[in-house]
Amino acid sequence: MAKEGMDKDMLRYDRMVEAALRGVVREAIARVAGFGLPGGHSLYITFRSDFPGVDMPDWLKAQYPDAMTIVLEHQYWDLAADEETFGVTLSFKGRRQRITVPYAALTAFHDPGVQFGLRFDQSQDGEEKSAAQAGKPAPLPGPAPAAKPAPEPAAADAAKTAQVVNLEAFRKK
Repeated sequence: MAKEGMDKDMLRYDRMVEAALRGVVREAIARVAGFGLPGGHSLYITFRSDFPGVDMPDWLKAQYPDAMTIVLEHQYWDLAADEETFGVTLSFKGRRQRITVPYAALTAFHDPGVQFGLRFDQSQDGEEKSAAQAGKPAPLPGPAPAAKPAPEPAAADAAKTAQVVNLEAFRKK
């Protein structure tokens, strides 16, 4: 029998669901890395550029100190996915640059070709940064906020009809 008070927070389903949704992004990136991007699809991936483990050129990090959105559509190279991170080479100002991003740094994922989008909560930032700096696994992420991701200006029309998965609808009030 569970101890009183412990059972309420012990099973953190909200965190388990968000971790599973990050797994959806990991699987999508792995499939694109292995088989290419199917016609009509494009991936908009927003991440915290200041998150531990994000590896990108210093000049690019200076230009995007907090967050960055990358688009995988026509020009990307060497896309690779593993359990904790993905890496891709993109062209910035005519120069190819490699970026590596931990899935825990993601804040949004959007595929306007199929009107699919996910938004990830970053309310656990302090815990995740502390864990990453200490070399420990970060805690599972918290629930997604109600707001939709902010689309890139070029994708504004496609993003208007996107469906964003919001976990708040499934939480007990």
